[in-house]
Amino acid sequence: MTRQPPDWIEPLLTRLGTARVEDFTRLTTPAEGGRESAVLVLLGEQPGIGPDVLVLQRAATLRNHAGQPAFPGGAADPEDADVRATALREANEEVGLDPSSVTVLAELPKLWIPVSDFVVTPVLAWWHDPHPVHPREPAEVAHVARLPVRELVDPANRLRVRHPSGWIGPAFSARGMLVWGFTAGVLATLLEMGGWARPWPHGRVVELPPTGATPAPSAGTDEIDETALR
Repeated sequence: MTRQPPDWIEPLLTRLGTARVEDFTRLTTPAEGGRESAVLVLLGEQPGIGPDVLVLQRAATLRNHAGQPAFPGGAADPEDADVRATALREANEEVGLDPSSVTVLAELPKLWIPVSDFVVTPVLAWWHDPHPVHPREPAEVAHVARLPVRELVDPANRLRVRHPSGWIGPAFSARGMLVWGFTAGVLATLLEMGGWARPWPHGRVVELPPTGATPAPSAGTDEIDETALR
């Protein structure tokens, strides 16, 4: 067990030192207002598999964001000392993550999600002491997975999704999960910043499955398909 992050994370940390909101989204984060929240972008490593990232899938019965993949996280509580505390507390509540097994490395720029008016700080961390995790509240979290970076950057697993509203954004298909929306946007940007991304067919666009809730514009590469609005 080592708390020191491995060498493969260093290029990402260096690049994050100069990261701006504009690197992740075209949406300007409001100077005031918005509900403070945080998500945990937890990087780990498995023998024979390599680097991975922890992602959960929300229960299909939820009123909001039903069935969507996400990083562990949520709204700040008054007792949270800071956004790092929020991210770690939420990860513990959602999947049973032991905060002592995690080394926080950096805070990304605050990103705004207009549809919910959340101002989200992604917190990047190294899982120095991995342990089993699972949905603690099945009514809220359906599934938890460690998605290998090598599968996320595989061109065969990269695509974009189109919502009936006309929103188009990046997506990943890995381990039976379709990762899209805010989560996929942040992932796509971090993979580029870390130097891990590979060229992939941006022309591969599929319709968002019906289980998806109406998305906010994602962080990362998003756009509006004008033809879908006619």
